[in-house]
This record gives sequence, C-alpha cells and structure tokens, in this order.
Amino acid sequence: MKLTRFTQSKRGSLLCSIFFVGFFLCNARFGNAQQAPASGGGEDLQKASQNPVASMISVPIQNNSNFGIGPYDRTQNVLNIQPVIPVRATPKVNLIIRWIAPIIYQPAPGTANLEVYGINEGTPAYWLAQDVQRYAGVSGFGDMMPTFFLSPSAPHKLIFGAGPVFVLPTATSKVLGQGKFSIGPSIVALLQPGHWTLGTLVNNVWSVAGDSDRSSVNQMSLQYFVNYNLSKGWYLSSAPTLTANWKASDGNVWVVPFGGGPGRIMRLGAQPVNISGQFYGNAVHPVGGSSWTMRLSIAFLFPQKPKTP
Repeated sequence: MKLTRFTQSKRGSLLCSIFFVGFFLCNARFGNAQQAPASGGGEDLQKASQNPVASMISVPIQNNSNFGIGPYDRTQNVLNIQPVIPVRATPKVNLIIRWIAPIIYQPAPGTANLEVYGINEGTPAYWLAQDVQRYAGVSGFGDMMPTFFLSPSAPHKLIFGAGPVFVLPTATSKVLGQGKFSIGPSIVALLQPGHWTLGTLVNNVWSVAGDSDRSSVNQMSLQYFVNYNLSKGWYLSSAPTLTANWKASDGNVWVVPFGGGPGRIMRLGAQPVNISGQFYGNAVHPVGGSSWTMRLSIAFLFPQKPKTP
C-alpha cells in the first residue's frame, strides 16, 4: 500500500507557477503606475532598494526553496522575513537595523531501519512507514539573526557599513536551529556606477553561549550582488549567498551557488514594491545538501516623503 504522493518538487513547481502568474498579472494591472516612486525618481528608488544600508524602511519577504536534498531529492523551504529599519544615530552616522526571521520546513533526513521495529520489508506496513518517513518533516521558526550596521549618512561613491551580527537560539525545534547564541562582525560595501550596483555583504559568527550538548558554531556567510538596472523598473540580478561551516569535515565546508534572475520595481496601488525571481545552482555543496535553489521575493518599500518647505 502506497500513500498518494504530492512531492516536494511538485509543490515547488506549483509555488513557482503561482508566483510568476501573479508577477505578470501585477505588471499588467499596475505597470503604468510604477514609474513614479514615492520619493525621487524611479532610478533613485531602484538603487535605494538594492542598497543594504539605504536610509529607507523596507520589509523584504524572501522564499528560498532548496531542492535535491538527500537520497529522495527532498526540498527544504526557508521563508525569511527581513525588515530593515534605519535610525539616525548622529548627524553623520546612520544605524541600520536588519533582522532575519526564518520560517523553515526541514524534510526528514532519511529512513530508519524499520526491521528493528518488527516491520518487515515487502509488507504493506513497511511501505506505508517508508512513505511517511520519506515525506515527513519539521516546520517552525529558525534562529533569528539581527545585524546592526553603522554607515555614514553623507553620500559617497563607496557605500559601506559595519557592525555586529547576532544569531539568537529562537528555533522551535532542534533540527531548525543551532541551539547557540553566536556573535560576530558584519561588513557591507558597494558601488553604484551608472546602471550598476556592485557589492558584497560578509559576516562570520562564533558561538559564545547556549546548549552545551550542541556543537559549537564557527561559520561565514558571504553574499555578493551584481545588479544591472533596465528601463521601466526592470533589472537583472545575481545575489547568491556563499556559506562556509568551518567546523564541518573536509568536503562539507562550502556551499557555492551561481545564478540569478529578473526583478522589477513597481507599485501595488500606492505601495512601492520590489519583486524578483532567481534560480541558483550549487556548484559546491555538502554531501546530501541541496543541488539548486529557487528564490522568490517581494519587498515592501517605504521611502521618505519629500520635505515640504
């Protein structure tokens, strides 16, 4: 007896289809209204949305579907809610507060030895148990990650910011988090010549407290981003996140993705938004790790209104 299967890959394809249908419907419905941003020209809003330390409140919601995990090509899903709030720390320095709050679906890592429990291969109970394990998983909140960047408020060709990043043990299940309180430095630097945005954001965290039964943490995250802005709010983007788990065994340290996709700054009614879709293949990944990722995102933008004289 086999369970009826609605596989992770089908769910991912359905999610992708829904996103892009909605994306083009929004373009058809609101495309004519997207030209005029709430503050400044369309190009200004486009570049501000691509600047991690811009003086603009934004609420990105990013969904990452990581495909090809384990022997059954399962799919992990990570929905990141990433509010960005700028604060004027001094007349010359801005404090940019960035949060990442992940909601995770983690598929089961593998099948158990069912014979130990008296469930023999070839029986209906065996196939039912294998199917349950194969498609079962854990959902919940992951570890939250706040970052506090200090960045000059005056405009410069080289835009940069630096500050501490924290990883808080807020996961609702052991498999969704590290069980450690970690801290480290984070640095962002970028240039925006002409139609381009070129930059990188890097951090490294070390565990300093937490569950003594859990492994210590020493890991790096490096995101480089290359955007080319087109007309009518469209742009092309590549913004993969490379990670290194320095505690892992040889061959399991790095995740190195390559890829990209299109995006557009537009309006939903009066609300400016940044919508994008990207695909990344992992050229290097740990044994049993994801082989490719689909990233879909929408960011709600809240630019400052022009001051009236």
